[in-house]
Amino acid sequence: MICVLLPFWTSLLVRTSSWMVLLQKQGVLNDTLVSLGIVADEGRLELMYNMTGTFIAMTQILLPFMVLPLYSVMKTIPPSLMRAATSMGATPFLAFRKIYFPLTYAGISAGSILVFVLSIGYYITPALVGGAKGTLISNRIAYHMQQSLDWSLATAMAAVLLVAVLIVYWLYNKIVGIDNMRLG
Repeated sequence: MICVLLPFWTSLLVRTSSWMVLLQKQGVLNDTLVSLGIVADEGRLELMYNMTGTFIAMTQILLPFMVLPLYSVMKTIPPSLMRAATSMGATPFLAFRKIYFPLTYAGISAGSILVFVLSIGYYITPALVGGAKGTLISNRIAYHMQQSLDWSLATAMAAVLLVAVLIVYWLYNKIVGIDNMRLG
């Protein structure tokens, strides 16, 4: 749990800068892969200024927002349910699939919608780690608002984003039910 909560104690900009140090062509990850002989010095991995680096950094930064709701739901499931299922002849996998997983569905859905809502407005990490090739829609909207001054395109993109979020929210409400969301 400390490993999940530790990133919250540092600034988002510091975490993003750390990923830049780790993922660059002469960075720690590539140097380690070269020293282990996994990658040749000429074939260093391109992990910065593309979607791969953006996904790696955003996954680490947003992971606690998925783990914490899931953990809080999993903590409330009595272990006796799994023991009862295995004592009645179910394999551990079958007991997990039929009993444990359905009981964690509320935590999975709550974490998923939380990560989705946070990630659609993400701006700093894709701008710094992703560069021009790893930007998300929020970066494009900001670019058209501030740089190209094409406010009509920025407004249209923001409207499309809003409609997409409302559709996802509506689907979530139909499938899971917003009243069934549990964050703890």
